Amino acid sequence: MKISHLAAIAAVVLLSSCSTTKDNTLAYFRNIENSKSGEMPSTLADYAVRIQPDDELVITVTSTVPEATAIYNLPLSNPARLSELTYTSQPKQQTYVVDGAGNITFPVLGTIAVQGKTTREVEDMLTREIAKDVVNPIVRCELISFNVVVMGEVRNPHRVNAHKQRYTLLDALADCGDLTEYAQRTNVLVVREENGKNVYHHLDLTDTSIFASPYFYMQQNDVVYVTPNTIRVDNSRYNQNNAYKLTVISTIVSATSIIASLVIALTVK
Repeated sequence: MKISHLAAIAAVVLLSSCSTTKDNTLAYFRNIENSKSGEMPSTLADYAVRIQPDDELVITVTSTVPEATAIYNLPLSNPARLSELTYTSQPKQQTYVVDGAGNITFPVLGTIAVQGKTTREVEDMLTREIAKDVVNPIVRCELISFNVVVMGEVRNPHRVNAHKQRYTLLDALADCGDLTEYAQRTNVLVVREENGKNVYHHLDLTDTSIFASPYFYMQQNDVVYVTPNTIRVDNSRYNQNNAYKLTVISTIVSATSIIASLVIALTVK
């Protein structure tokens, strides 16, 4: 092969390599990569986590006179197990678990409906009720069992227990070690229960419009599935085909070996 031909091939390889590097398919938010600054859309003003059955809440009530609100608080409990009672442990605030009907049983006030409400709405509701007997009560309600399931092409798929109420899709992916190189960044599926039905939405992480999506901020028990790209799918098929071929060859070799052994045995006789 002539030197000129080799040079031409080398140039083609270099150009394809450069074009592949330029087309950064692993990057997020590619629609603004050529912009130095700007403003992204947001749905933060409309974001609110709604309380659901089986949610766990911590609710505390205080006031300028602590004795006046003591009856509205659950007593502290010792979280130690029976085998650990000989050790000193820090008392833990008891929690309220929302029952199947969406209610909690609150000291003095009795049964309180909380399903579908935000923690702020629960705080306001309890404040109004307690204010009938206590001057300027302060109510704090916190959701502590905020779970999101992340599956698919992330480095550590698992159920994430979020420790903050303003929890985004990016938070969930980061808590799972980020996407793998085999993830489709243009096709992340979010499944959510709404009004008794499972609804879904596909999000494109290469486009900043996801910040305006109602599925960008996570809700209780959301499921996030990151779709594998074609390379992962092709590799999987290749490995399956190879495994199948290896099994067939192994079977043929074993059968041939058995037949050969029988032939040798019969010949010797």
